[in-house]
Amino acid sequence: MKSLIIVFVLSTSCLGEISHILSEYSTTTSTLLPPPQPYSFQYKAGRYPGHVDRIHQESGDGSGTIYGSYSFIDPKYKVRRVEYVADKNGFHPSLINYDDTLKQPVDSEAVKLAKEKHLQLYKKLAEANAQDIQINIPKDSVSVLKAKDKHLQLYQKIAEEHAAIASQRKAERAAYEATSIVNDVNEHQTY
Repeated sequence: MKSLIIVFVLSTSCLGEISHILSEYSTTTSTLLPPPQPYSFQYKAGRYPGHVDRIHQESGDGSGTIYGSYSFIDPKYKVRRVEYVADKNGFHPSLINYDDTLKQPVDSEAVKLAKEKHLQLYKKLAEANAQDIQINIPKDSVSVLKAKDKHLQLYQKIAEEHAAIASQRKAERAAYEATSIVNDVNEHQTY
């Protein structure tokens, strides 16, 4: 009983008057936000002292429209910049100095030749398949034939060993079952 009283006293002291704090955050009263005020800010930052690798600047015109830009150095050490306008219709970014990221890479001479060769082989195979013509499949060399034969011999040897092990285990299991006494778990023994 004593511990129950102590818990009650401690819990009621924690439930002190907080209505004066909550009144600041109350959403039940309707208060209008003040009209937008013109503002402007700018900052520069870097990963270590004396080094600037990102800049951000923004200004609001007081009518709810915001103009700004930010820039950074990408992993290829190129400065990238984004200019933006935010208004009642949304956020409108413009990418500056991103032309190289939007271009498709140009094939080197080796890549062009490889693509042409691939296309020629593809067309040849497509024509042969369309006309149901058998394409000459390369023949096995002497060393490939020997390797295939050796593989087949090893495969057969392993298969025979596995079959012998399986028959031996089957015989052992049959011998065990023949000499084992059946254990009836339903039968109760008294000692």
